[in-house]
Amino acid sequence: MTPAEAGRITAVLGPTNTGKTFLAIERMLGYRSGIIGFPLRLLARENYDRAVAVKGPRQVALVTGEEKIIPPQARYFFCTVESMPLDRPVAFLAVDEIQLCADAERGHVFTDRLLHARGSEETMFLGADTIRPVLRRLVPEAQIIARPRFSTLTYAGPRKLTRLPPRSAVIAFSAAQVYTLAELIRRQRGGTAVVLGALSPRTRNAQVALFEAGEVDYLVATDAIGMGLNLSLDHVAFSQLSKFDGFGPRRLSPAEVAQIAGRAGRHMNDGSFGTTDSLAAMDAALVQAIEEHRFDPLQSIFWRSRDFDFRSPQALLRSLEARPKERVLLRVRDAEDHQALAALSRDPEIARMASHPAAVRLLWDVCQVPDFQKTLTDQHARLLARTYRFLMAEPNRLPEDWVARQIARIDRTEGDIDALVARIAHVRTWTYIAHRDWLADPAHWQERSRALEDKLSDALHERLTQRFVDRRAAMLVRRLKAGDQLLAAVRVDGAVLVEGAYVGRLTGFRFDPDRTEDSDGTRAVLTAARRALANEIPRRVRRLEGDDDGSFMLDERGGIAWRGAAVARLAAGASALAPQVEMLPSEFLDGAQRERLRLRLADWLGRHLRRQLAPLYRVLDPPLSGAARGLAFQLVEALGTLPRGQVTHQIASLGKAERKALAALGIRLGAASVTLPALLKPRPSRLRGLLWAVRKGGDGDALPDLSDTSFRPQPGMTNDDGLYLALGYRRFARKGEQIAVRADALERLAREAYRLARQGSFAANPALQRLAGCDAPGLALLLGSLGFRVTNGPSGVSFAPRPSGPKARSNGHANGAGPPMAKSGAKRRRPKPTEQDNRGTLERSSGTEDSPFAKLRELKIAR
Repeated sequence: MTPAEAGRITAVLGPTNTGKTFLAIERMLGYRSGIIGFPLRLLARENYDRAVAVKGPRQVALVTGEEKIIPPQARYFFCTVESMPLDRPVAFLAVDEIQLCADAERGHVFTDRLLHARGSEETMFLGADTIRPVLRRLVPEAQIIARPRFSTLTYAGPRKLTRLPPRSAVIAFSAAQVYTLAELIRRQRGGTAVVLGALSPRTRNAQVALFEAGEVDYLVATDAIGMGLNLSLDHVAFSQLSKFDGFGPRRLSPAEVAQIAGRAGRHMNDGSFGTTDSLAAMDAALVQAIEEHRFDPLQSIFWRSRDFDFRSPQALLRSLEARPKERVLLRVRDAEDHQALAALSRDPEIARMASHPAAVRLLWDVCQVPDFQKTLTDQHARLLARTYRFLMAEPNRLPEDWVARQIARIDRTEGDIDALVARIAHVRTWTYIAHRDWLADPAHWQERSRALEDKLSDALHERLTQRFVDRRAAMLVRRLKAGDQLLAAVRVDGAVLVEGAYVGRLTGFRFDPDRTEDSDGTRAVLTAARRALANEIPRRVRRLEGDDDGSFMLDERGGIAWRGAAVARLAAGASALAPQVEMLPSEFLDGAQRERLRLRLADWLGRHLRRQLAPLYRVLDPPLSGAARGLAFQLVEALGTLPRGQVTHQIASLGKAERKALAALGIRLGAASVTLPALLKPRPSRLRGLLWAVRKGGDGDALPDLSDTSFRPQPGMTNDDGLYLALGYRRFARKGEQIAVRADALERLAREAYRLARQGSFAANPALQRLAGCDAPGLALLLGSLGFRVTNGPSGVSFAPRPSGPKARSNGHANGAGPPMAKSGAKRRRPKPTEQDNRGTLERSSGTEDSPFAKLRELKIAR
């Protein structure tokens, strides 16, 4: 039918929510036959279902690229614009969203329908008022009817995501941003539906059904909701006002923003729009344009010639590149099917096959298979090329085993959301192919691909719901909105339930909400939970006070746990052995309850420390006098380990009885250190290190591993020798290098080194390294700090004792004969006072009887 043969032409123009589509369908069903084209398969299916309910399934057909339901007596066709059967004469024809003539990707198809698609009695174009000047020029005979919006659309300004009203949609323009926003809303509001352009109609409908049924109050979507979704929305919030259009980012036009914002407020219900707090407020001019529905009119639309030349692929390409005669028409560039034809024409084999008009026409049909995956690779071109080769070979059908393999590869429901989206896009391609006359049994493959798409779509809906809908929180929020009083309880295991749903756990005296944040809904839920906790907390206080000591534990970081739950921590006290107990914060404990708990835990802690560090506490108990008492006091203050040089005077002043008393308490007066050997095991050593760290205002988090007899302090670790002594270790440093060695290992090393020194200089050997638990450089550092001279010779590192005193130096003790021996009966000399240097090294004695080397001489060397 030519335009001249058509009946009247009507253009119904206006903003969203004007009833244009409803009017067109009502008009079509009043005629004996009709076709209506929609921009989306989703819209075609939705309105097909409505028409079936009115006219019955035998009179209504559905025609899209991926779905064809055509009863023999069908009179009313609901189609996508690309799939409209224009060779079928009908009384009424309509095209929805006709302003998409200006769309760079699909506009040429809409323009073709505008110029050439007509009904014999009436043709109707539906769309935005921006198309008016183009319509006037290209279809001057059209009667234009303006439709006002049913409801008011008002700007509400920026709002925090947590403050958006229920029945809101949040708009983003990338899948990653949609997922991020949906995750945030799930945590704060219980859940959200998700709508992306890449979703199949079945998945999109299922997500919308969640929202429409009230299971969730929020929707996060791309601009896919701008067309084809009639939702009960009250507010639309934009998180972005720019999008990637295939070439680069661009700002949305006011008309595009209005198309999306207009989804708020359906029928007679007013709506609002705005931005999230991540975006600045909208420009005043933009707001005014949207509220008043006034936008710059379109000046041009996209067009492509429909006069195809099928003599050869090159002739077809030239015909596609024909220029329009009207100034308002722009030749479309880089259309998907055009690009596919150009790519396949470069294949020599395909060029040879396409040698006559029928072959070229088939090639063009193959090139129109959509690339639903939008991978921007040559994968789709390779699929089209193989499809064409099969169709050009006998029996001019696609091999069913090949098709079966392709479909079987994507017949899997495992994987994440993106994997399922990709598989759905892939199967949609096969659904499209199944509806072409290219298979021996098309009905079978149509059913197979359709079933697979439904299967994948259901799996995708389930994944989206699992990830972005917290059904428990959503249910509680709905109960609160209804004004119901929520019932709450605490189970024996600490689980807190509200209306039978788990909302958190009482750990000790602290309530840990289950993935909730401070928002309108969750605050009320937590209020109900706190009512239950108000009765539980006093009972727990009484239970802790009466519990036995075995129910408490001190962890390696200074935390105190009661039956596995952290309730308190250590804090600095009057001394390292007298730390304070500090209760962990809890909003449910009053001052009196906190003090009762603190006293009970402090009582347990005192007994616990006495049990674990019994040798240290025994030093405090018996009465000691004189130098022994002072030495014991210093040893307790240092938590069990002292460098001998720090207490040289006290040791020199000890009498035989005092030495015996100290030995009975487990105190060892070693050549290098004074220690309590019973405390040098890892467990009491770590506890002593923790007590030292707490006294300094820290915790045990930075304590080193004590499983080895020596270790290299890590960068950033304290240089305070007090910590190493508390751990039972001695730290030595020289020229930026340092090592810590356990006190008992240091004694064994010193004893063995002195034994070797009696023979002269000696070399580093594995036995010495094993005694110290370190490598050769560490051994050199230790023996150098013990007073040995370290020499690097051709045969390696060797050690020799340093000479002591001027006489020794003049007598040549540098040869390694060892420290000078005290003469029998010699007059006892008062030792010279020495000080430990800031690196914690042993002092170099001048040969006194109480010096480290003098004590080493007294050691009996096992033969």
